[in-house]
Amino acid sequence: MPCRQLRLPAATPAEVRQALTGLREELGIAPEFPADVLAEAERAVADAEPLAADATDIPFVTIDPPGSRDLDQAVHIAPDGDGFLVRYAIASLATFITPGGALDRAAHARGVTVYGPAGSYPLHPPVLSADAASLIEGQERPACVWSLQVGPDGALRGADVVRARVRSRARLTYAQVQAAADGGPALPAAAPAELPALLSTVGRLRQECERARGGVSLDIPEQEAVRRDHGYVLRFRSALPAEGWNAQISLMTGIAAARMMRAAGVGILRTLPAADPRDVARLRRTARALEIPWPAGTSYAELLRHLDSAVPAHAAFLSEATTLFRGAGYLAFGAPDTVPAGDVAVGEARHAAIGAEYAHVTAPLRRLVDRYGLEVCLAHCAGTPVPGWVRDALPALAGTMASTTRRANAFERGALDAVEALVLAGRVGERFAGVVVDLDGERTGRGTVVLREPAVRARVDGEPLPLGEPVAARLAEADVAARRVRFTLP
Repeated sequence: MPCRQLRLPAATPAEVRQALTGLREELGIAPEFPADVLAEAERAVADAEPLAADATDIPFVTIDPPGSRDLDQAVHIAPDGDGFLVRYAIASLATFITPGGALDRAAHARGVTVYGPAGSYPLHPPVLSADAASLIEGQERPACVWSLQVGPDGALRGADVVRARVRSRARLTYAQVQAAADGGPALPAAAPAELPALLSTVGRLRQECERARGGVSLDIPEQEAVRRDHGYVLRFRSALPAEGWNAQISLMTGIAAARMMRAAGVGILRTLPAADPRDVARLRRTARALEIPWPAGTSYAELLRHLDSAVPAHAAFLSEATTLFRGAGYLAFGAPDTVPAGDVAVGEARHAAIGAEYAHVTAPLRRLVDRYGLEVCLAHCAGTPVPGWVRDALPALAGTMASTTRRANAFERGALDAVEALVLAGRVGERFAGVVVDLDGERTGRGTVVLREPAVRARVDGEPLPLGEPVAARLAEADVAARRVRFTLP
């Protein structure tokens, strides 16, 4: 499921820090790694031998938000006949992690990196995630190097992956790439000058392919709580086109990985059912709350393509649209105690938002399952058996990812609740224009309201609750410590 991004100012208010600490403790998110895990990580770095295969001649670059240290991916694109050759280097965590060791057990306990508005809790110790395994510029690093052949129409013609040494030439931000693509300042001298134009071309071609297969991507804006004289306000930072182009490279790699797993007869796919009609109906009501026209007969995928995250109401709607991506899961197959490869139906394994079968393989520093998916693909391309430790882990891996992702999502939602309470603090008793977008089926007189300004989604109590109708909701509670915002009607 796409995640909302929320940022707080450097001087995070004490009440929010306390609320986030309480939330972390409630969810059982460990802030530190045990001593044995840290020691094993240090030994793994010290003992790692350079890979024989050398791809350091490829001028890879990383493209990430400013200040990022967990650099999973580096990209290089070149013309290739009538199409393009996209090479994508992904951090090789299996180079450092011994299956069944303390480091491996800690990664399984965490499952994913948990991101919050005031810091993150990484999947792996920083000596790996922010250093030895991260594709830091100027440093040789072990990587899984994908070669993706792309046709002039954007179609994926072929793919291969090998493990090799790489060296990123530059650490770029999306803003730098976007500015260069728009004819502004050139990239640093170490980066290929033609990258922005090629990324734009391939990214746009892949976006057209996505539309053709019925997929949809969300340009989810980053939210930031900003201090003003009267308190805090929520501000949206619009997504840049370069972020969407870069995301298409990752999506294409995941589609290629799913095809390899199908061919290998073993793997783990990321799945998502079609959007529930009730969720779509709720999103229509949200559009009404934010005064966004949604003509009858227009699908949500078509509407999303015409929204601009630079427009505050559109940004709020795109953030709310993440609720359509519920029901995502993982499907392991072809290993003991998993579904036999031949029994995995295409419809059952499809990712509805991507419009294809898809596997997570591009973020192993931040997501446990990617390490396993990469090893399946490497073995398939090398013509060797999938490692036993990968097959043995697959039966439990889907459940591990489900539970740890739920925990990360709960932290994300709780953090947003705390920040929304901060934004509304001091305004109890005021009335806000909004729309009731959902009713709690369990409790009469309870539902969810979305406000026009600020773009807050919160609980509302009242009898009756006019579903889908404009309302003037009275703020009854804004408790940062409890991470709770509540409105009442009338």
